Amino acid sequence: MKEQSKRLGEDKIGSLMWRLSVPAFVGMFVMGMYNIVDTIFVARGVGSLGVAALSIAFPVQMIMMAMAAMFGIGGASIISRALGAGKGEEANRVYHQVIWLVVISSLLLAIVTFIFLDPLVTMFGATPEIHQYAKDFLQILLLGSVFQTFAMAMNNIVRSEGNAKIAMLTMIISAVLNMILNPIFIMGLDMGIRGSAFATLIAQAVGAVWLLIYFLSGKSSLTLKGFRFHIDWKLSGSIMAIGFPSFIMMSAGSIVSISVNWMLNIHGGTMAIAAYGVANRIASFMIMPINGVTQGMQPIVGFNYGSREYKRVVKAVKMSIVAATVMSVVAFAVVELFPDLLVSVFTNDKQLLKDGAHAVQVVLLAAPTIGFQIVCGGLYQALGRARISFVISLMRQIICLIPLLLILPNFWGLDGVWYAFPLADVGAFTVCLIIMLRTWRGLFKNPEMV
Repeated sequence: MKEQSKRLGEDKIGSLMWRLSVPAFVGMFVMGMYNIVDTIFVARGVGSLGVAALSIAFPVQMIMMAMAAMFGIGGASIISRALGAGKGEEANRVYHQVIWLVVISSLLLAIVTFIFLDPLVTMFGATPEIHQYAKDFLQILLLGSVFQTFAMAMNNIVRSEGNAKIAMLTMIISAVLNMILNPIFIMGLDMGIRGSAFATLIAQAVGAVWLLIYFLSGKSSLTLKGFRFHIDWKLSGSIMAIGFPSFIMMSAGSIVSISVNWMLNIHGGTMAIAAYGVANRIASFMIMPINGVTQGMQPIVGFNYGSREYKRVVKAVKMSIVAATVMSVVAFAVVELFPDLLVSVFTNDKQLLKDGAHAVQVVLLAAPTIGFQIVCGGLYQALGRARISFVISLMRQIICLIPLLLILPNFWGLDGVWYAFPLADVGAFTVCLIIMLRTWRGLFKNPEMV
C-alpha cells in the first residue's frame, strides 16, 4: 500500500482534512473560476444569446458529469475501503472496471445525442433565437465527451487513495488552459460560441492525458498492470449502486435545468434564460468549494470505515459539517450584499444586470443550508450506503424542486421560478437533518451497524 493511502489511517484527522480538502477546495475554486470566465467571454464575445445557449446546453454537460460521478464516486468508495482493509488486488479490479464503464458509456451518450441533437435542443427549452447557438456548442463539446468523463471519474479515484494534489493539479491544468484558450478562440479567431466549445474540448483532453500519465508513472496505489477488456457485471453493479445517487443528483440537475428553461421561456423569455445562466454560474461558483471539503472528507471516511476506526470517521464528519456550513454562510452573505457587482462582471446590459441580480439573490436565499446537505450526501456515499444516499440525492432536485417549479409560477410568474430554489433547499435540509440525527446516535452507540 502506497504511503499516501497508509496515512489515511494514521495521520491526525485535522491535518488530513487540511491536506485533502485544501487541494480539492483549490481545484474546485479554479473550476468555478473557469465557469465564470467562460461565461464572461461568451457574454462579451457572443452576447446574451450566447449565455442563454450555455444554459440550454447545460443539461447535456450535466449528464456527462453525472455518468463520470456515478462511476468515479462509486469506484472511489469501494477502492478506499478496500485499501483500508489491505485488499490491493480488489482495489485494482475496481479501478479497471471504472475505466471501461467510463469509456463505453461516454461513447454511447455522444452517439445518441448527435443523432437526436436538433429535437433535444428544442426539448431543452431553446427559443428560435438561441437554437443554433446551443447546437453549435454541443456538436463540438460531444466530441470530447470521453475526455470529460474520464478526467472527472479518475479524479475521484485519485482522491480515494489520498492523493488530493494530483486531483487538484488536474483541475487547475484543465481550467487554466481553458481560460487561456477561450479569448483566443472566441474573439481572436472569431469563432464565437464554437470557440468556447473547442477550448473546453482541448482542456479536457489535456486533463485526461495528464491523469493517464500519473497512473502509468507508478506513483499511484493503483496500477494498469493486467488491464484488459473484461466487464465484471457484479462488480460494475456494485460501483453503479454506490455512485447512483450522484448520477441521480446530477441527472436531476439536468432535468431541473430543462424545467427551469421551459418555465423561464413561458414566463420571461430569452432574457430570463440568460439571467438564469448568469445566476447559475454564480451559484455554482459559490458552492464548488463546499464540494472540495466533501471530497476531502470521503477518502478519510471510506478508509477508516474499512479499517474499523470509527472515531476517526466521526471526527472527520464533524469537521466537514462545520467547514461546509461556514462556507455556505459566507456565500450567502456575499451574494445578498453584492448581487449587482457580481452580475456586472458578466455583462453591461441593463436588463440582464437587473434580472440576473434579482435571480441570484432569490436562488441563494437558503444558501446556509446547502453545505450540510452536500456533506450529508457525501458521507453516505463514502460509507457505501447507497439507499440512504439515493434518498438524499432525490430530495432537493426531484422531490422538492420539480413540483415547486411547476406550481409556484402559476401564482407568482417569473418570481415563482426563482423562489422554488430556496424552498427546495429548506425541504432537503430538513430531511437530511432527520436522517443524520438518527444515524449519528447509532454511530456513537453501535458504529458497526452504521
